[in-house]
Amino acid sequence: MNILAIGCHPDDIEVACAGTLAKYKKQGHNVIICHVTNGNMGHVVIPPDELREIRIAEAKKSGSLINVETVTCDIGDLLVYDNIGQRDKIIEVIRKAKPDVIITHSPNDYMPDHVAVSKLVFDASFAASVPHYNPESGEATKLTPIYYMDTLAGVNFMPTEYVDISDEIETKLEMLECHVSQMKWMRDHDNIDFAEFVRTCARFRGLQCGVKYAEAFTQCYAWPKITAARLLP
Repeated sequence: MNILAIGCHPDDIEVACAGTLAKYKKQGHNVIICHVTNGNMGHVVIPPDELREIRIAEAKKSGSLINVETVTCDIGDLLVYDNIGQRDKIIEVIRKAKPDVIITHSPNDYMPDHVAVSKLVFDASFAASVPHYNPESGEATKLTPIYYMDTLAGVNFMPTEYVDISDEIETKLEMLECHVSQMKWMRDHDNIDFAEFVRTCARFRGLQCGVKYAEAFTQCYAWPKITAARLLP
């Protein structure tokens, strides 16, 4: 299968579903990670132009740990949901990836940028299936099932499916640590060990489903994206 994980910022995928992607990769599936924004507003000290380059490089390093392709729509932070240009960039990514499964943010996530990406992906996944819409961006795709990944700390998220990542938890955290610009700042200035935070959330989800560590998801329940098949690893 072709798996496309679309996050908002360069580290969002690592937080919510990197263990699942590592597991997909172990099973022989093709995985692409896309971050819609370049994360240029994600630091108090580093200026946006410099931070943009740093964060794109961090994302590529993270993806290389599990040998997956990492792409960016390279849009600045603070998205506007109904921007056609932003949607069209995601359509192009979807058409190139030809995914069998798309993983993205929950529409109930805590940050407006995450919610905007969730809505943009839902819209783009439909538009990407329309043959006469922007044919220059690639061949139309099928209507792809979407899975929403966990919110930060699991707030306002009721999982319907879990993935056991007990064997992938250290890889997940190693990928997360590639995002030095974020991890170091939070440790040095916010007194937050974000790796411990992410491990704790994975342990909590693991307790819910009877394994040591897990990641949680819910399917997008919109016809005809719903499938009875198990698509998560």
